[in-house]
Amino acid sequence: MSKQKLVWKKKPEADDFEGALNFLLLIYPDAKARRLLRSFHKAKTVERAAKDLLRAANLPLLPRENPHVEEDLTRIHKGKGLAPALLVRGDMTQGVPLVVADGYHRICAIWYYDESAPIPCRMVSA
Repeated sequence: MSKQKLVWKKKPEADDFEGALNFLLLIYPDAKARRLLRSFHKAKTVERAAKDLLRAANLPLLPRENPHVEEDLTRIHKGKGLAPALLVRGDMTQGVPLVVADGYHRICAIWYYDESAPIPCRMVSA
């Protein structure tokens, strides 16, 4: 049996940007968080594999039973569109991992679907 084709939205929605800003305000000064948010709106979409995003962010794979991961897996199986992830580029020469501003649960869900599947992302530099 073949896997359900992944469906991606062309761009993040308002609540994705809002979620990213809420997270960024926890880890960056207000002005920098808002500058990053503006950069997300202008950034081009690129694709990266789920397994690479988790490694670069130094984040654990959330359990499949996590309610948000389950919700995204259900969306995948129903053929519903997922929003691109919003990422802040890391710098491992400085010990700074990739920051997943929005999309951590989606990345984990895609990993369960196919860890090598390309995930559309908007990536900006801090």
